[in-house]
Amino acid sequence: MSIKQNPGRTGHDLYEAPLPDFRNLGVVLRILLLVNALALTAVLLRNSEWGLLGGEVLDMAVRVEFPLILSVAALFLFQPLLRRLPVGPGVAAVGGLMLAVAVLSQSLLAPLGEGGLLRPLFWSMVTAACVLVYFRQRGAARAPALAEARLLALTARIRPHFLFNSLNGVLGVLRANPRRAEEGLEELADLFRALMRDNRELVPLADEITLCERYLSLERLRLGERLDVRWTRDARADAALVPPFFLQPLVENAVCHGIEPGAGPGTVSITIQRRGPQVLIEIANPVLDTARPHAGNHMALDNIRERLMLFYDLEATLDTERSADAYRVRIRLPFRCER
Repeated sequence: MSIKQNPGRTGHDLYEAPLPDFRNLGVVLRILLLVNALALTAVLLRNSEWGLLGGEVLDMAVRVEFPLILSVAALFLFQPLLRRLPVGPGVAAVGGLMLAVAVLSQSLLAPLGEGGLLRPLFWSMVTAACVLVYFRQRGAARAPALAEARLLALTARIRPHFLFNSLNGVLGVLRANPRRAEEGLEELADLFRALMRDNRELVPLADEITLCERYLSLERLRLGERLDVRWTRDARADAALVPPFFLQPLVENAVCHGIEPGAGPGTVSITIQRRGPQVLIEIANPVLDTARPHAGNHMALDNIRERLMLFYDLEATLDTERSADAYRVRIRLPFRCER
């Protein structure tokens, strides 16, 4: 299981749960691949003549694919119920679903069946057990202490630059505008409090946006009117649960590489939209002739990409695009909120 596939659970509880998130794209793909691999292995083991292998594989596909797709659909449908069940009842519920799917599919494929109902039921239980054991072992391989330490380390990489740049902004106006410097210190104190929280948990996107607004307010202390920020926000996306400190480093990159090196004003555009079950985020900044690719920029992007993978598996993506006049970072992630 990937980390935090089920929002609302702690990282430790997640590893104790034997059931994956059956609505996660990565989990669905792994189930399809694993079951087909098991079926193909069975065909190869019982094959006695290579000339008949093609027909046996085709026969296997006819018998396996329909119940497999039906099983995945049933697990997807009942996922909200399964995620609320304790360990024992959850496994029993999955077994019951697989038995029901086996009975239904066998009744529909009865003309192709041989050996009655007992054999398909037996192999359905064996396959379901193999899938659950696989995900259990995969979760156990990522020990809680290691996974949580990794998440904390990934977050910690962001902190030095984030605080260093913010503090520089306050120092830059300390003598010229003490009142504004005092406000900046208050904003910096708020950011410190956010940084000191337990950052293993997903947080509402609205909190990340507030954090970015405070950061940008501090950056205006240094850059003044050179920094223009244009927000396009969809309020429906505010409740989405996202990794902590995933948006601010991207905004910081946009400021540091698109505004700070230039002599004139520039615009950072931040667009946040909700489209059905997904949240789309785009951050764009100008491309300057003096700007050069920087290792820190790629590290931040790799950092965010890795954390998205840890939290969402294959359901989230981060892509970049560089054109003649703008550099864009696009993020797609699933909309999940607290229930």
